[in-house]
Amino acid sequence: MIEGVSQTFFQLGLIFIITAATAYILRLLKQPQILAYVIVGILLTPVFKVITNTSIIDSISIIGVAFLLFIVGLEMDLRAVKNVALVSSVGGVILLILLFVTGYVAALVLGYLGLEAAYLGLMVAFSSTMLVMKMLSDRKELQTLHGRLAIGILLTNDVVAILVLSILSSINQFSFYLLGISLLKFISMFLIAYLASKFLFPSIFKFAAKNQELLLISSLAVCFLFSIAFSEIGFSIAIGAFIAGVTLGNLTYSVEIAGKVKSLKDFFALLFFVSLGMGISPGVIKTAWLPIVVLLVLVIFLKPVIAMTICSLFRYTKKPAFLTANSLAQVGEFSLIIAAQGVALGHISQDLFSIVIVIMLATITTSTYFMQYEDVLYKLLQKPLKIFNRFTTEGLEYLPTEEKPTIVLCGYNRIGYSIAQGLSEDKKKLLIVDFNPEVITQVIKEGYHSVYGDVTDEEVLEHMNLSKITMLISTVPAINDNILLIRRVRNRNKRAQIIVTASEVDEALRLYREGADYVILPHFLGGEHVSNLISRVQGKNRILQEEKVRHLEHLHKRKALGHEHPKNG
Repeated sequence: MIEGVSQTFFQLGLIFIITAATAYILRLLKQPQILAYVIVGILLTPVFKVITNTSIIDSISIIGVAFLLFIVGLEMDLRAVKNVALVSSVGGVILLILLFVTGYVAALVLGYLGLEAAYLGLMVAFSSTMLVMKMLSDRKELQTLHGRLAIGILLTNDVVAILVLSILSSINQFSFYLLGISLLKFISMFLIAYLASKFLFPSIFKFAAKNQELLLISSLAVCFLFSIAFSEIGFSIAIGAFIAGVTLGNLTYSVEIAGKVKSLKDFFALLFFVSLGMGISPGVIKTAWLPIVVLLVLVIFLKPVIAMTICSLFRYTKKPAFLTANSLAQVGEFSLIIAAQGVALGHISQDLFSIVIVIMLATITTSTYFMQYEDVLYKLLQKPLKIFNRFTTEGLEYLPTEEKPTIVLCGYNRIGYSIAQGLSEDKKKLLIVDFNPEVITQVIKEGYHSVYGDVTDEEVLEHMNLSKITMLISTVPAINDNILLIRRVRNRNKRAQIIVTASEVDEALRLYREGADYVILPHFLGGEHVSNLISRVQGKNRILQEEKVRHLEHLHKRKALGHEHPKNG
């Protein structure tokens, strides 16, 4: 017993020590930390065979997958994707079908049997919610338009993956009766989870939130409760953990819960990726190199093209469509769970499972780089991507009056909305530019001149009529976009006033050097506004209440209009 515990402790200690050193080196080289986890796993088992008995690590990693999916569900704010619900649901399902068919046909051509080909098709179809959420969070892009699009599509991925898992588990004794029973069980559990989130958990977690330790324990208890419940009725524990996360993710205390489990997430993420590296079989790579190469091409290159086409068909311009598609170019954790279940059920061989692991690791690694350098990739591919304009440029400009606008506002949400309201008395002078079709639809309803598209697009810049404007206001936070706008305006119009937005002080100083007349720093202005407010209302409750009423009216109006995409300000 002692020796077993000592061996487990030794293995975990060795993994963490080597991973820490590797991650430190990669951090110095400015490389993704996930790569360190994978490298350590490959070195420890397939290469140097330091750890030969990986059963304990595999067991922990299974718990890790469940726990990671719990956190993914916890961070999945369903309200955040409601404004991209159509492309997320309908577009997401179309994307899954097309990718599955593509992967299935490719697998058949490569010589795999029907059921094995179906598993490979599913592998190609699903992307990694865990990786994308982590990368978007690290890059502070969760609330951007492409972030919301990616999250919405991934949510559809996860729901379909759960249904697929339930179907595959009964395929050996398939009958519509068993399938119906399986779906009925799942729907019943989902309904229980929904009712608990509405009527039971709010009061429980209201009390638990008073003590941080109790909050953590209660959250983990819900995770294990649903995992065990789903396991008992024949589903994967990962499904139960994911449902538990979604259930708690829409509570008032979800932010506090997520903060509490963050360290656990990092712990399990490390073990999950290390265990993937350990599971690679060098022999499989040698014997199955052709299927691996073909499937890698499908996932890394064809998958983003199909995803971008679908986003473009839903009239999203090429930049958010590209960034969304770029974030989906990998194989996800549900692909691994489905493949693992396929091995357990005898549907696929261990060698095929190893192929799935190799492709998952390779695509997760490449995707990490693609997302890290997405702006560079977009610049390189900007000209070829113009082919996607044919889906979105029709009806690009909306001009309700003959008078040409003299003020251009790039980005309508957040700050842009308030600026537009301040200029609403003379709508004829204002032109609003935004690359979110839902925003443009609302702007048109309100009677503003508008142009739909990305501010860096040449055609959109032409529609701005930069040589004749008196002022350009950009609430877009991307510094490179603002630098381009400043240079274009200054080249054509020396007299126009230019007001742009920055996220940090260094960015603001650079924009001033480029020729901006004023740079908006939202946090600075917010602090200044609050400071002025405090000086006006100090000791004057009536004035403070009036301010509160005005602010609530403003917030309710913005919520009703659906202004929740901050990427364009």
